[in-house]
Amino acid sequence: MNETLRTNFSTRLQTAADAKKALLEKFKPKPAVVDPNFESREAVKAAELKQVRADRAEERAAARQIVADKIQAAEQAIADSAAAVLSLKRGATKERKALSSAEAKAKRDSKYAARKARN
Repeated sequence: MNETLRTNFSTRLQTAADAKKALLEKFKPKPAVVDPNFESREAVKAAELKQVRADRAEERAAARQIVADKIQAAEQAIADSAAAVLSLKRGATKERKALSSAEAKAKRDSKYAARKARN
């Protein structure tokens, strides 16, 4: 013990109690300071969130539209090829009918010529 400070037992106890109290004060919760811009920050966050959601919804809609366009193009290609096949069939049928019609006419003409030759 240092006699120059003139400390006695009660002052040492008091100093230890004060140190312990200061140590405990460190762990006590401090009063919270409310940010004055809290509400405006919340509004900004909400606006950003709304914008992000809108952008994502727009991207999903664009992706759906691309898929729908591809499906429509594929269906159109199938319809066009079916129409081409049908057109070829109709052309072949018309050609066949024209040939059989020409053959029938030639046959009639030959019969007519034979009849005229007999008479």
